[in-house]
Amino acid sequence: MDHADHVGLIRLGVEGATDGPWADLGAGTGAFTLALADLLGPGGHITAVDRDAGDLRENARRLGADFPATRLETLTADFTRSFALGAPLAGLVMANALHFVERRRQPDVVRTLAGLLRPGGRFVIVEYDTDHGNHWVPHPFTFAGWERLAREAGLVDARPTGRVPSRFLGAIHAAVATRPA
Repeated sequence: MDHADHVGLIRLGVEGATDGPWADLGAGTGAFTLALADLLGPGGHITAVDRDAGDLRENARRLGADFPATRLETLTADFTRSFALGAPLAGLVMANALHFVERRRQPDVVRTLAGLLRPGGRFVIVEYDTDHGNHWVPHPFTFAGWERLAREAGLVDARPTGRVPSRFLGAIHAAVATRPA
């Protein structure tokens, strides 16, 4: 996958919700932070959250080089544990991160993270499109799995936003759900 694929996967989940801060949870070195910055445009505000401070430094370097007009904050934290952000979010992206959370814990994690959103805020996921993982991708889920997780977390209007082929596990899909107004 390349930058155009990353942007294409999340575009429909981000469009129309660019008037406030966003977060990239499990941001790593920034592939989807860059895609988000591209979609938010100049003046966008993103908080990148990851457990690895070195990855976040690389994320900030890349974003500064490619999208210098985007405001980036980084936070070294584990998204499965309590952490604080500033204002309620217009949206958040979780790309290939939630599959590291045990399936039985995923609903509680999504519910907690949905609490970071303002009413009408968007929760965008990017995930391998299968319900059967492996050692490297232990707990992925299909769109039907996202619909269930979103519903259990109190989110509404779950819908797919994109899908691309992948050498690993067949395909990667993206979807969005909204915190009720």
